[in-house]
Amino acid sequence: MAGFGSWVLLARFIFRLCVLIFVLEHEMFAVADGAGSNEEGSEECRTDLSVLLPPPYSNISQSKLICMTVWNTFVLRHYQSEDGTMTIVLSAVYTTGWVGIGFSKDGLMVGSSAMVGWFNRKGQPKIMQYYLQGTVASKVIPGKGELPLSGVPAAVALHSSRIYVAFQLKLSKPLARQPVILAFGTAYPKHHRLTHHVDKTAIYVDFVAGSTSPGAKYVRERKRTHGALALIGWGLILPIGAIIARYFRHKDPQWYYIHTMTQFIGFIIGLAAVVVGLQLYNEVHPDIPNHRGIGIFVLVLTILQILAFFLRPDKDAKIRRYWNWYHSWVGRLTLFFGAINIVLGTEAGHAGNEWKIGYGFLVSLVIAAVIVLEVLFRMKRRNSTRLDVPSAFQMNPIEEALPNKEVRPPSHR
Repeated sequence: MAGFGSWVLLARFIFRLCVLIFVLEHEMFAVADGAGSNEEGSEECRTDLSVLLPPPYSNISQSKLICMTVWNTFVLRHYQSEDGTMTIVLSAVYTTGWVGIGFSKDGLMVGSSAMVGWFNRKGQPKIMQYYLQGTVASKVIPGKGELPLSGVPAAVALHSSRIYVAFQLKLSKPLARQPVILAFGTAYPKHHRLTHHVDKTAIYVDFVAGSTSPGAKYVRERKRTHGALALIGWGLILPIGAIIARYFRHKDPQWYYIHTMTQFIGFIIGLAAVVVGLQLYNEVHPDIPNHRGIGIFVLVLTILQILAFFLRPDKDAKIRRYWNWYHSWVGRLTLFFGAINIVLGTEAGHAGNEWKIGYGFLVSLVIAAVIVLEVLFRMKRRNSTRLDVPSAFQMNPIEEALPNKEVRPPSHR
């Protein structure tokens, strides 16, 4: 009973730790969300757009436009009508070059679509949609993109050293919290090809509440935290625990306690990775159903392993062999899908080569260790089997065991 009470205390500790991790993550992200407060009612927000932009942008009442400073000199105005039309007007201090605003799926530049406006050397206004296929200038494709433009011509205006870029989107549903990329360059586009940006940032814009919060930097940090926790938990610690359980059973009972604690530590770290991943999903809503689905499946398998530990039957119980079979194969299944999901995560998160090389080296190290230990394990088991086999050349073992046995001479009848 004392041992059972200890495990109950350990279970309570793990539960409280999981709750603490969730609360800390929630508080951390709440602080991050509140860090991007906006300066409303600035002088720029009082500028009358009706004399700067053509209809329908000039027809929108100034009081309906939500106006906020989003980054440096960048001011964003927007208005969502009941028919799903979103009007956006971006303004910034301008001398030469271009100014752009992009809409992203995951807070990163790659894969986003942007509206970019500028005045050429002749003073002619230009505005065009771009698809950001990569990070180099040749991968920024003019005239392409996924923004649902309404068909109303976009407009560009220049007033009092500020540029105004206006366009409309036709949305199927109201736009709420959205990753937005802001950037500018000081060199003119050449044949509609954008020059490299001088500076850029990524933020989250809540188009309903009219607020902003930090963007790509925090997304990258959360992705790294999520990936590092998953890699350490499911990619390193849990495999080490499985290796201990298979190849070090001769160190009884030390192997059992080391295996148990290792797996609990791996479970806690893996659970922390799930918490960060869920927070990241709620913030970004990435389109990664395979990675998310396998992650949930692996978490369920891990929880089943933990529950199976508390329901472990006695060694003498008839169902113990079936429990051992279940525990071993569910554990292997968990590690297999965990490894697959780490690979999917590195691809979905656009991880750099250092992540891929690092995880490849880790997997290679684990596989090499398993191969060496498996060979040694089978050799040791084969040798022990040979030593246990009785001699096949024993002569009359029963007679040899009889005490005071007389040896009679052969009869010469």
